[in-house]
Amino acid sequence: MEPLPSREIADMTGVEALPRKNGELVFDEAWQGRIFGMTVAMSHEACFAWREFQAHLIEEIAHAEREGEPSSYYERWLHAFEQLLADKGLLDAAALAERTRDFESGRRDDVF
Repeated sequence: MEPLPSREIADMTGVEALPRKNGELVFDEAWQGRIFGMTVAMSHEACFAWREFQAHLIEEIAHAEREGEPSSYYERWLHAFEQLLADKGLLDAAALAERTRDFESGRRDDVF
């Protein structure tokens, strides 16, 4: 895979454009910054091409709008990221479901 130019991320436009305030990225919660960082890091490590992720994100946003699903930008980002990893065989759906249940039940918390 080709190396990821940092401008490719910064210059995202349209529905997939990153939320910004005064030119700076905006994350309302810590997990949003983490999922952004994980996505960028995995793309840099050539786990997938950035354009593959963008296509998943655009489709996820369009799907949410078509279905009238209320969700935040980063919820759509997370879902697109999970779907891309699953499609590429990099994510075990059962392990993801178990980890999600751990967070929802309180057995695991968001503090690292």
